[in-house]
Amino acid sequence: MMEKQRSLFCRRFSLDARGVTQLWEELKSNRLAKYGTVTAVTAISLVLLRKWIASGVCRCRVRLDGKTVIITGANTGIGKETARDLAMRGARVVMACRDLSKAEKAAAEIRRSTGNGNIVVRHLNLSSLLSVQQFVHEYTATEDRLDILINNAGVMMCPKSLTEDDYETQFAINHLGHFLLTVLLLDVLKKSSPSRIINVSSIAHKGGKIHFDDLNFNKAPYDSLVSYRQSKLANLLFTRELARRIKGSGVTVYSLHPGVICTELGRYVQTRHPLLSALLSFPALLLMKTPSQGAQTSIYCAVAEGLESHSGCYFSDCKLKEPAPEGKDDLAALRLWEISAKLVGYDEEN
Repeated sequence: MMEKQRSLFCRRFSLDARGVTQLWEELKSNRLAKYGTVTAVTAISLVLLRKWIASGVCRCRVRLDGKTVIITGANTGIGKETARDLAMRGARVVMACRDLSKAEKAAAEIRRSTGNGNIVVRHLNLSSLLSVQQFVHEYTATEDRLDILINNAGVMMCPKSLTEDDYETQFAINHLGHFLLTVLLLDVLKKSSPSRIINVSSIAHKGGKIHFDDLNFNKAPYDSLVSYRQSKLANLLFTRELARRIKGSGVTVYSLHPGVICTELGRYVQTRHPLLSALLSFPALLLMKTPSQGAQTSIYCAVAEGLESHSGCYFSDCKLKEPAPEGKDDLAALRLWEISAKLVGYDEEN
């Protein structure tokens, strides 16, 4: 009977023999047994649950010596962990952040933990088109290459507000700012090819819609979740259309869902619904990835070999993932590109 149960664990959770044996021995050990069978089974179930949630690990050992990477929002959460990993691989990491104080502290920590002193902090406020332009001007004046651009920064479900350019904040930061940043850096990316662009999207694109006639929600009542879904769908559609436009240039682009992660991204939800957040905090922590676990797919898309044929595709848990139908709408992707270019003042001919 015990062997049958052990085999069931192995099939259900796809653990290797060593992992199952270790967990099973824990279950039979005196230190778990003294708490009773129910407690022991609960404990091992939580271990297995956490292992399943954290699935998808980048095991690629590629080095990035001599390569330069830009990561937006690299001072916290998965952006910081992505920066740490790529720094350990020898990359020159440019942390593009709005809060310079927090960014400098994060950079100092990454330098200490990786032994890589080639970590640079630059100011970038994605809610300001002028700030994006200034960032690119300073970057191209001081750097001679760009091998990997990771568009990681974002906001989630924030109250309605407009940026200094009069665009709805989530759409502006999550999409428009990164759109402008990317197209302005395309020349240096092409010169450094083979190079990659990674757009951090979300499973929240499912059920999303681009409100082409009401991007700022001036006509319809503002809903923070609807707005967030719009911005995350925009990330996928941008990735798809960009891949079409730069095919054959040596630059490839990928979008991804990092997982549900315990980071500062959910700060607006916690602020607006503190009681609900408090009640759900412990169960939620059990079901969320850590920032390090959440960074794995970003790292995978940045360094894994053989992804060139999948430019424009969507990834999750370090593997190809089929996006929702709305994320494969080529007509919507083309229309979004044209509107985005107009909104940010980008002219491909110049």
